[in-house]
Amino acid sequence: MYAPEHIHETITWQQFEQTDIRVGTILEVHEFPEARKPAYKLTLDLGPLGNKRSSAQITKHYTPEQLIGQQVLCVVNLGKKQIGKYISEVLVTGFEDENKDIILAQPACKVPNGSKLI
Repeated sequence: MYAPEHIHETITWQQFEQTDIRVGTILEVHEFPEARKPAYKLTLDLGPLGNKRSSAQITKHYTPEQLIGQQVLCVVNLGKKQIGKYISEVLVTGFEDENKDIILAQPACKVPNGSKLI
């Protein structure tokens, strides 16, 4: 049984619309041994937005080979984040499992790269 979690303050519809979440296909996956926590360096095809890079702590449930070709949901308007010497351009989204390891957020069916979550 889960304990109730705190729900953040209610936001407006306009605030929600400011978060730009798009679908991208993983093109490349590389180990990221310099990261503090185990992670991969990803290159994603976001269609009309071009190819973008991200760092993702998803090594517990996924191998690099399993990730190639997978579509994932990415926040594309957070700005760049430097992780060590690596620049992450988008945030790949997911959910924590019972061990706090990440399960990717993915569309149920294939959609065009760059499609926006609405």
